[in-house]
Amino acid sequence: MIKKIIFILIIFELIALKVFAKENFFEEAKNLFEKGKIEESKFLFQRNIVFNPKDSKSYLYLAKIYESEENEVEEEKNINTTLLLEPNNEEAMYMLIDIKLEKSDIKKVKELKEKFKIICNSLCSKIDSIDARLSDIDVKNES
Repeated sequence: MIKKIIFILIIFELIALKVFAKENFFEEAKNLFEKGKIEESKFLFQRNIVFNPKDSKSYLYLAKIYESEENEVEEEKNINTTLLLEPNNEEAMYMLIDIKLEKSDIKKVKELKEKFKIICNSLCSKIDSIDARLSDIDVKNES
């Protein structure tokens, strides 16, 4: 009986350590990212995703890292994953709009802008810049 109790306690302890490790990877990665230690933070965000594959915040930070590395394919993949896990993430939505504007995908930008208007909270001021960039693309296409 005592062996069973000890065994159960050990299992609970291991689970608690695993939960702590998950949170610790994200926080440590975020701190490294904010200090400009991009490669180290990228590794920890990726490691966090291994333990917690539904952590939209890690995918968003990876998208930011890939944006800084000018790796548009990986950036867009991570943004799309962020939006799949958290459809109302306005920062990820804005980043995707930015990518689509760069590609002059007017139809997609207009579609995303309408969704962005609904979900925006702190980035609503970006709608004017989206409209301005859209009109610049329209003018170039008319020329």
